[in-house]
Amino acid sequence: MTPVVSCQLSVAQFALRSSGKEAGNRRPETGRREGARQASPPLSDSPSAICSLQPPAYSLSPLPSPTANCELRTANCLCLLLLLLLSACAKAPARLDPQVEVPVPQSWQSMTLEEGEVRGRWWTEFGDSQLDRIIAEALQRNYDLASAAARLQAAEAQARIRGAGQLPSADASLDGSRRRQNFVGLPIPGSGRRVLTTNSTNLGVSFNISWEADIWGRIRDGVRASLAEVEASRAELQGLRQSLAAQTAKAWFALAEIRQQMELTRSTLESYQDSAQRIRRRYEQGLLPPLDLRLALSNVHTTQASLELRQDELQRARRQLEIILGRYPRSELGNPSNMPDVPPVPPAGIPSELLARRPDLVALEWRLAAADARLKEARKAFYPRLNLAGATGTAGQGLGDLADPGLFVWNMAGSLLQPVFQGGRLRAGVDLSQAQVRQVVADFASALLRAFSEVEAALAADRILARRESELSELVEQSQAALRLAEDQYNTGLQNYITVLEAQRRALSSRTQLITVRRRRLDNRIDLHLALAGGFEAGSPELTAEGAERGDAKGTEKREEF
Repeated sequence: MTPVVSCQLSVAQFALRSSGKEAGNRRPETGRREGARQASPPLSDSPSAICSLQPPAYSLSPLPSPTANCELRTANCLCLLLLLLLSACAKAPARLDPQVEVPVPQSWQSMTLEEGEVRGRWWTEFGDSQLDRIIAEALQRNYDLASAAARLQAAEAQARIRGAGQLPSADASLDGSRRRQNFVGLPIPGSGRRVLTTNSTNLGVSFNISWEADIWGRIRDGVRASLAEVEASRAELQGLRQSLAAQTAKAWFALAEIRQQMELTRSTLESYQDSAQRIRRRYEQGLLPPLDLRLALSNVHTTQASLELRQDELQRARRQLEIILGRYPRSELGNPSNMPDVPPVPPAGIPSELLARRPDLVALEWRLAAADARLKEARKAFYPRLNLAGATGTAGQGLGDLADPGLFVWNMAGSLLQPVFQGGRLRAGVDLSQAQVRQVVADFASALLRAFSEVEAALAADRILARRESELSELVEQSQAALRLAEDQYNTGLQNYITVLEAQRRALSSRTQLITVRRRRLDNRIDLHLALAGGFEAGSPELTAEGAERGDAKGTEKREEF
């Protein structure tokens, strides 16, 4: 049998209080109230502290007299206050430490770095104003970033949907019907063969309220899980901002490298063409064999083909960067002036600080908090559920009847539902939540090792690339000197043209490698900033109880934007 709550509830009073006319509206973060509201003492979560249960009953009666209304109003207010206090406010849970068995060293193994704060707008260290403008445009217009921002808004909306389950739901309806009935076979004197008919009209207005009292906190756990998912999505969005800034900077430096490679190839081609013209004149004078002319011309055409390849690379790099910037890929983007010098190694702090800065690690901590809240929700699904429902309204045959207080009716009922047999569904829900918790913990351990590896690899590569650049710089000087010596000896007849060709090839290759290693050092410095998570605010906003009641997952703190 369905139990019924022993307290009486006036729907009109409930609507007045839920609309905020008496309770006032509370603002998140500051706790200020626009209206006056009396502070209420805390209430136990025990069902017996709310109201007692009676055998099932269904009441359908006219509106009580004014005297009875006065007596009922106090009881109704107390019952309503108890029921609303039962629905405790939910807020985002604290981030959980996965407690993985991954050793965290006291310092980095690849390089000893100074302790200090990791800079946020790290790209400004390159001293390139064009790069600053390009990254600002990418962060403002990139469509992948806009998609991630929309996913964050969707997560916030989902949290508000879950938060709405903590409050009663109310709806109003207006019904109307017109009916005609025929009475066939009834012997009515004087009616002859005519069928007796009757017409009737029914009109009704009703206002219905339903609410599940969250006695055990099952609904609150679901809201907390949704709020934790919002924080995880916010951390992932911040990580995508960092990744987008790094991707844009790398594309910009790749464009600068191709431009320098094109200038090198073009100047080399001009040198080869001048050399081929001198050899042609001497060949026509009979001073050189045709082999030298053939080799010189082949060198010219090979370099010309390389120049066309560089032009294709330049067009592709421009289009790739334009797509990142949200532009149409017209290949009309201006070229960088030059590749900047590599800035000093940033302070990396200690490895343990990485846990609070890396967006992917912070997001997984929030995912773990969400999975833990869902596990609690799944376990509480075994507990009884208290559902309350009430309705009021009028019904009659005309519009005037709707305003007749004598036709006013109301009813209120409650049910206590205890799951008995669900075919293993509830137990499987707990097993699923436990598996999701273990999955997030394993994902966190993997991401933590990957984060340490990225920092160590970037630090180790910085030393290696710096030594390689130094060696290539010396190689360029030696190869240029060897080329000048080979050309002088060839012009005096001391060397053949094969030696000159080899010297030209070595000189071009060394200068090409030097440009490439400089760009690789810039890319590695970007990777180091990205691995150290510069610019990420680890602090997450604390949601107020008022915002949690509405399912509002928006933070109350202003976060720094790129």
